[in-house]
Amino acid sequence: MTGKTTKLPRLEGTLGDGSSLSLASLKGKWVVVFFYPKDSTPGCTNEAKDFRDLYSEFQARGAEVIGVSRDSVRSHANFAARQELPFPLVSDADETWCNAFDVIHEKVLYGKRYLGVVRSTFLIDPNGKIAAEWRGVKIPGHAQAVLERVPTA
Repeated sequence: MTGKTTKLPRLEGTLGDGSSLSLASLKGKWVVVFFYPKDSTPGCTNEAKDFRDLYSEFQARGAEVIGVSRDSVRSHANFAARQELPFPLVSDADETWCNAFDVIHEKVLYGKRYLGVVRSTFLIDPNGKIAAEWRGVKIPGHAQAVLERVPTA
């Protein structure tokens, strides 16, 4: 899924509080969707905290932030509470969102190959199209770089 004209499929997911969120409900807003491998791991925690710390600035620009991983609803609820995350986390246990954004790829850890979530972020414009994407994200400075791509309101 690449390019500024890519239209997203209809996606809905369950949040840590048990409610659901659809991308379509956010039409008219800028939306940041960041995919991360696993709740409560050091890198993912740092990434979520970076988005948390800039969340008010994203909101000031009329943008919503959504985190997505394959973790359970309960895991998301615990992670969000521990890290005081003000934005929703979508539980994508069935990999619908991950597949729609093509973020599951072969990875290697300690010589073992497996399919995992490649840390990626997508900026969706108010018309529901991808305006920018970052794949294979390195965490330091990433949330700030994403914020800088969101137009000021």
